[in-house]
Amino acid sequence: QEPLAESGGGSVQPGGSLRLSCAASSYIRTTYCMGWFRQRPGKEREGLAFLASDGSTQYAASVRGRFAISKDYATNTLTLQMNELASYDSAMYYCAAARECVTLGAASTAWGQGTQVTVSA
Repeated sequence: QEPLAESGGGSVQPGGSLRLSCAASSYIRTTYCMGWFRQRPGKEREGLAFLASDGSTQYAASVRGRFAISKDYATNTLTLQMNELASYDSAMYYCAAARECVTLGAASTAWGQGTQVTVSA
């Protein structure tokens, strides 16, 4: 299987937007659940947004209404549109895939290498 590979991170001012992409050709058209996580310095990795194969989504309270997860079948990518970014959103962001959403983040999860997002004035 092709590994997951994130891109699109960078620096942005508070209130700005970024769009993360994850090359996911081995997973995008399967029944796998896919999602985005982040890890801030000194903190545990946290799940942000999950997208099940039936199209249903789940969002963490901290990003609901600001972030949106979607699949782009034309480019075989998983995307995360992030709006109204704040300093606490600064973190390493990872995409992930697992057979079921209940196991996304567990030991059997496939991970990308991460992309850094920094929000500062």
